[in-house]
Amino acid sequence: MGLYDRSYYRDEPAPFMSDWTAVMTIIVANIAVWVTNFLLASQPSLNEQLALQSTLPFELWKFWEPITYGFAHDSNDPWHLVFNMLALFFFGRQIEQILGRAEFFRFYFSAIVIAGLVWLASVYVSGQIAGSLIGASGAVMAVMALFIWYYPRETVMIWGVLPVPAWALGILYFVSDVGGAASGGTNVAHVAHLAGATFGAIYAWQRWNFGDLLNSSSKLFHRRPRMRIVRPEDSPSITNRGTQEKPSPLSGEVDRILEKISRSGEASLTDKEREALAQASRQMKDRMR
Repeated sequence: MGLYDRSYYRDEPAPFMSDWTAVMTIIVANIAVWVTNFLLASQPSLNEQLALQSTLPFELWKFWEPITYGFAHDSNDPWHLVFNMLALFFFGRQIEQILGRAEFFRFYFSAIVIAGLVWLASVYVSGQIAGSLIGASGAVMAVMALFIWYYPRETVMIWGVLPVPAWALGILYFVSDVGGAASGGTNVAHVAHLAGATFGAIYAWQRWNFGDLLNSSSKLFHRRPRMRIVRPEDSPSITNRGTQEKPSPLSGEVDRILEKISRSGEASLTDKEREALAQASRQMKDRMR
């Protein structure tokens, strides 16, 4: 297979919004929900339909709540939306470059669900079964945790004024959320923040990639090819042994790895796959000498 024969080099019409990054798509969706909720200003409000209610275990038919709450923000406080989206914009772009567009979507939506469910569990553990949850903070904290993992020494500006390394900002947020969760009595979902940050840290530490997990699962359902008889005269590797070059055993593996980089980003590669690329590179250099 030639370089330009691979699927990601083919000149095909791009689907709608294919040029949009995952980060920009999520930001636009959040802004659209906020503006719609603000303009409608009706009772019941759009936020009430999207929020994660503490009564969800008794209303399981509202299956959308563990996801939609992450796109709803306080319509009376635009800064709730602004701070979350600014954080997602500044930290999420570099993480999307590492993960790839599709994997970033999978990671972000998983963070929303996990942060929401942990908050819901904490409500029942505390015995205060009341209230609702809105906001992208849990998922944004997961993105921030991933950024800190990959770029711990990157300088970030607190309030656009105070420069600090990313790891120091992470500690500051962690201590603040732990203290807030322990004290309670605020309208900030500190437990959801901690859950999102923990999920992001574990994702980076374990080097997860949900795209690979889905692909591995789908292969279990593929039928194995049937056995067939191959006669010697039908085998080009035998009849044309003197004229046909035997393909490199690494060729198929390199194609698979390059497809994976295009789909999920370089960070998804295992140590074995990186070594395979390095070995293929060395072989190519030897041939060119």
